[in-house]
Formats: sequence, structure tokens, C-alpha cells
Amino acid sequence: MNHFFAYLSRLKLIKRWGLMRNVTPENSQEHSWQVATIAHALGLIQVRLFGGNVNANKAAVLALYHDASEVITGDLPTPVKYANKVIRDAYHALEENACGTLLSMLPKELVEGYEPLLAPYNSPETELVHIADKICAYLKCIEEERCGNSEFAVARLSIEKILYQYEEERPEVAYFLEHFVPSFTLTLDELS
Repeated sequence: MNHFFAYLSRLKLIKRWGLMRNVTPENSQEHSWQVATIAHALGLIQVRLFGGNVNANKAAVLALYHDASEVITGDLPTPVKYANKVIRDAYHALEENACGTLLSMLPKELVEGYEPLLAPYNSPETELVHIADKICAYLKCIEEERCGNSEFAVARLSIEKILYQYEEERPEVAYFLEHFVPSFTLTLDELS
């Protein structure tokens, strides 16, 4: 019996933004889906509009698994995770160990296919996942503030600074922020 997919299904139980009051709770499973759709879009935008050479489908699949280790580690809040080098390095080692544990839950014939998803090497696609993850955090802040939750105001400003730096270097990010993000400030009636 292999427990890999049963464990992954528990991503829906891992709550995000644990240190903050949330109007709309978010879990790691739905977050991973949103990161995948945005990483895929960034890849397509880069290739089709700006002549880039990235695999949008690979970025989407990497994004689906980017937080898989959280079924073992939980979601450690960013201020804690990056408080200092010792904690950051220890958490990185914990994530690697969790990924190894997940890989051990697969039949040996499949490990090679999942290892690059759970422990990806640096690539243009992993960079898109990282950026999409930031965009998703920004969208969460916008949505929470739109619902009257000022708890996310400082986080939004902090993430905006990071995205602004990406905008200057990455035309696909600037394009996404200009053409898609404003819709997240609208009501359903305004979207219709």
C-alpha cells in the first residue's frame, strides 16, 4: 500500500496565514492550484508576448507540488520561517526531509518521476513558481482588504515592493499585474 496521494489529499487541511485574522480562510491545496494557474499564465505570457523560452506546463506542475511538504511540516508563517538564517536553514532541511518522506511513500518505479517535482532544481520554471507564489500572496491581501480586513495592509505593501522589483525585470509579471490583478478588486456584479 502506498500513502503518497492520501497524504497529498491532506493539503486541504493545512491552513495558511496562521498568524493573521482571515475573512476567507485559505488552505495549501487551493493555494497550490492558484499558484499553478498563475505560474502557467506567466509562462504563456513570457513565451507568446515576449519571446521567452520557458515551459508553462512544467511551471504549472511544479507549482502544484511546491508546498507538498506542508502535509508533514505544516505551514510555517513567513515571519517565523525567515526570522534569521538559523531558522531558515533548519526549516529548509525540514522541508527536504519531508519531501524525502513523501517520496518514500511511492512505489520505487515512480520516485524518479516525482523527485524533480518535490525537490526541483533551479530553473526558469521554478522562478515562475516563486513569482506566482508572491502574486498569490498579493491577491490574498487584496481580497482580505476588500472585505474590510486591514490585517493584511502591511503585508500587501511589503509584497508590492517585491513585485515592483519583478515588474522592472520581468515583462510577464508587469503584464499580469496590469491586465489581470485589477479584476481582483471588483465585485461579482462588476465582473459580469
